[in-house]
Amino acid sequence: MNKRRSRKPTDKNLPDGVEETIINPDGVQHYKDLRDIEKFLDATTTRKRLDVCESIPRILRVWISNTVEDQVWQGNDLNMDAFDFTPNMEASYRVRIEGRMIVEDDESSAKHGQDNSPLSMPRPSSAPPQDESGARRQHQTNENRHRFSTFFKAMSVDFDRSRFRNGAEQNIEWKKSEPFMKSHSGSQPSASDFDEITFKRSGDENMNITINLYRHEFPERYQLSPELADVIDMTEATQQEAVMALWQYIRYWGLQEDEERRNFKCNDLLKRVVGRSDVGYIPMLNEYVVQHLRPLPPISLPYTIRVDEDFHKDPQPTVYDITVLVDDPLRAELQSMINSSQNVSMLKEITTLDDHLARLIQAIAVSKAKHSFFTTFSEDPTTFVRNWLSSQKRDLEIIMGETSKGNSEVMYGDDWRRCGSNAVWASQNARESVNVLLSRHR
Repeated sequence: MNKRRSRKPTDKNLPDGVEETIINPDGVQHYKDLRDIEKFLDATTTRKRLDVCESIPRILRVWISNTVEDQVWQGNDLNMDAFDFTPNMEASYRVRIEGRMIVEDDESSAKHGQDNSPLSMPRPSSAPPQDESGARRQHQTNENRHRFSTFFKAMSVDFDRSRFRNGAEQNIEWKKSEPFMKSHSGSQPSASDFDEITFKRSGDENMNITINLYRHEFPERYQLSPELADVIDMTEATQQEAVMALWQYIRYWGLQEDEERRNFKCNDLLKRVVGRSDVGYIPMLNEYVVQHLRPLPPISLPYTIRVDEDFHKDPQPTVYDITVLVDDPLRAELQSMINSSQNVSMLKEITTLDDHLARLIQAIAVSKAKHSFFTTFSEDPTTFVRNWLSSQKRDLEIIMGETSKGNSEVMYGDDWRRCGSNAVWASQNARESVNVLLSRHR
């Protein structure tokens, strides 16, 4: 089966000069034009498939607000002289964290003034929406499958411990379950995802908190060490991106050794990455990169819990815009089209047509060689036969291994001892002779 597959023709280019030997030479140019169109379509399709595989940056808007209960300034309607049989009421507050994808029209304005990093640090908005409920209704038309918790694997809330007398206040944490994290990528929806999370604590004073969001991305992105970042000029990347960037750096500076292609020379920057060694090994690029990967720092959202009366006369939420990465919507459509039975049958038909076309091109090349042979023979039979016999004799000597017999000064002169790219041993004739000799002993 392997021999049969190796003999299968694959060349689909017409031989040179074939237009001079056929009746309608315009057909050759038409075929070449069709081949150019096919190459253009193949390149366009490949580029589009790569573009679809890339993640798209989107804006996730986060609202943080709080309400209060049983504060001193809220009071109650109980008469001070009457008996109070109600249980002791303690002042408390409730913090709500809500996140939603914003619409395309708002996205362009939200991106204005932000950096181009895949996941930029958020900044508080000084002009929140006038009506919080109206803003939520406006964002209901967004992509419903991308919920707030989809983009994060954990969340924690750090309180200002200096405000607690005994320091016994515990931080608030939420973590996504391990089975869910293994079975879902960072941008895939699930029934357990949510858009809002709330927590309640006791307190009657303003409190500073920090909300930490830990990103859930697939493939996971890492923070690169300063040593690796200086080499590939990236601060955040996936493991695959870092390995590819390191390989491109080696090729760009020509550090790969000529004799042993698996090794590369280390300059001052690479020595800090591979471990102070003068020589690195390309099969170990993945191990070199893993040593310089760090978990990404969380996205920190500072917020002040307000319990005073003046603020709650007209409460306004604190708004942050976070850049997150989502899958291209065309990816699912493309995947379903690729996996469809109709597409599979169409690909089989195209493969059959390609094989038939390659066999036709091979037959045309054979006919063109025969035509050239007899045309040259008809023009000057004597010279043609003499040259043909000389060529056959030379090929026979190469096959029989008798080319080394002859003048020793010619065969063992200085030209045969010289090495390098311009030597006799590096010529195309030498390579073909070696291949013929090796195939003879098989």
